Amino acid sequence: MRILLWHVHGAWTTSFVHGRHEYLIPVLPGRGPDGRGRARTYAWPDAAVEVTPAQAARSHVDVVVLQRPRELDGLAAEWLGGRRPGRDVPAVYLEHNAPQGRVAELRHPAADRPDLTVVHVTHFNDLFWDCGGTPTRVVEHGVVDPGERYTGELPRAAAVVNEARRRGRVTGTDLLGRLGAAVPVDLFGMGAREVGPPVHPVDDLPQARLHDEMARRRLYLHPVRWTSLGLSLLEAMHLGMPVVALATTEVVEAVPPDAGVISTSVDVLAAAARAFAADPERARLAGKSARATALARYGLDRFLADWDRLLKEVTG
Repeated sequence: MRILLWHVHGAWTTSFVHGRHEYLIPVLPGRGPDGRGRARTYAWPDAAVEVTPAQAARSHVDVVVLQRPRELDGLAAEWLGGRRPGRDVPAVYLEHNAPQGRVAELRHPAADRPDLTVVHVTHFNDLFWDCGGTPTRVVEHGVVDPGERYTGELPRAAAVVNEARRRGRVTGTDLLGRLGAAVPVDLFGMGAREVGPPVHPVDDLPQARLHDEMARRRLYLHPVRWTSLGLSLLEAMHLGMPVVALATTEVVEAVPPDAGVISTSVDVLAAAARAFAADPERARLAGKSARATALARYGLDRFLADWDRLLKEVTG
């Protein structure tokens, strides 16, 4: 198929464009949010092709993957030369995020659109979003396997959070001080240098180098309160890292007891991080279990096969 989708989330899109289709990626001068084009820090196959508005407007498109309200509200139709997603071109709305706000008011922007399908990346999101009469599906994450790189040579924790200071309590940035008192924390991600001590910021790195550096740390720390399911967590598990994470949203499904420690108690997490830092063999064994779990549930082949079935369904 020929699929039009915007480059919104680089890590998720990296997995998606490894399928057997052709992927049209909008690009604009300046590469802003509505035209980032191909990723610069991820390895994408040649099947991901940049298209300008003029090229997209005259291209045959089998299906559109919408990811933001602005795409649904007119941006996609502009790029498609007036063709409306869901009405003139088959479309799905991919929802990456857990809803924000009061539970009774969490209505999805694509609610009551029977001509669309809302695709959630976790069952937690499907549970919490109100999509009204719009059909929904869940396609869980899949990750391009970076390989088992874990050495754990540094008795430190790795955490990966983009824009950690701005996102604050959502990403658990305020917890890093307490957790950093138990074990040194190296923070990776965009804007990491904006977070002060005791966290040690690391420059934003290309994906391959990021994975190498994460795998040198003894454990992976996931302090996030409210998100779908961080792909960096699944990547850490693929690398063979033990996990210490808040037991919130989909984490309780993704991290089994033998792969690390999850809890809603910050004191429990701090003690677990301290214990892994002090016991390399225990950390290594937990990391082995984490990798086995990640390969079994969040592997790339399963992810792409689920998407192929869904795309076949929505295109009829």
